Amino acid sequence: MMLTDHFPLLGLRLSTPRLELGLPAPEQLGALADVASEGVHDPSTMPFTVPWTDLPPAERARSVVVHHWATLGAWSPASWTLPFTVIWDGQVVGQQSLSGKSFAVTRECSTGSWLGRRFHGRGIGTEMRAAVAYLAFAGLGATAIVSAAYTDNPASLGVSRKLGYSNDGINRDVVQGRLQISQRLRLSRERWLEGKRLSVRVDGLEPCLPLLGVLGLKE
Repeated sequence: MMLTDHFPLLGLRLSTPRLELGLPAPEQLGALADVASEGVHDPSTMPFTVPWTDLPPAERARSVVVHHWATLGAWSPASWTLPFTVIWDGQVVGQQSLSGKSFAVTRECSTGSWLGRRFHGRGIGTEMRAAVAYLAFAGLGATAIVSAAYTDNPASLGVSRKLGYSNDGINRDVVQGRLQISQRLRLSRERWLEGKRLSVRVDGLEPCLPLLGVLGLKE
């Protein structure tokens, strides 16, 4: 038997007009760590609640590898995160995650992402989020997906606006000892169906459904 027979999520792939998303092979995970070591955002800002990007480059790269393994090692149909590596023009450029907690009941997913700083400004962030939105709604039958971004992160907020998210309240967090206000955002299935949707090809989904808390393929 192949490893994908035991853990079929390794064979799950999303393809958009410009991007490919999937769980990384070892060499792709190494490339993802390299991208993180080069920088993810302006050092004067901190878009993450856990300030992992403040680590020195080598430690930052290693943290990407360890976090990826820990995420998959903690997998449960009741609580899961798909840490997709994003490939653009043959290059690993960042990570886009899709998460579900008690998804069989809540039918709600959340997203998170980061993109190497040298790949900013190319529309990649919007396209990779649109790809996992398609997976959530068209593939898994989600009723909503949610996200959040600090109010001083206009790029992430802009992606959400482009995709039709609505405001969903705020959170008050402490990051590096300072108060940070994050804007929660929500995209309903109805709003997604009404909007202009990206063309996405999903391969290898059906054998993954039990691991994602889904009993059958949703249209």
